[in-house]
Amino acid sequence: MKKTLILLFTLCLSLVAFQCEDNIDSTFEEDQQELTGLKQSIEDLASTSVCNENTECKFIAFGSKPCGGPWSYLIYSTSIDEANLKTLVANYNKKEAAYNQKWGIVSDCAMVNPPVSTTCENNTCVAIY
Repeated sequence: MKKTLILLFTLCLSLVAFQCEDNIDSTFEEDQQELTGLKQSIEDLASTSVCNENTECKFIAFGSKPCGGPWSYLIYSTSIDEANLKTLVANYNKKEAAYNQKWGIVSDCAMVNPPVSTTCENNTCVAIY
């Protein structure tokens, strides 16, 4: 019994000692570059969406201001993989919030209002404010 406890304690200690923390040693520039790349890929995905009578225009809060709330709202149509887009945006927002905290980023703290609605113009979703 004593040997089992010692073995279990050693195993737990090893797991704690060798646990991995993502980007703990990354630089400001590396973190910023990662966010820029993720943002661009999300915007590229949203821009491939088209609207017509078979699709719906929607918007999603995009980014994470240091004071809270999104930086903007991303406009897209349901012609793309909406679940994938929502997952990518949620991950991006979480990473940007962590980046803001890690590097002490500040902003104007102005709240960004969501669109009142969206419409389809020339097969492109447009926000109405």
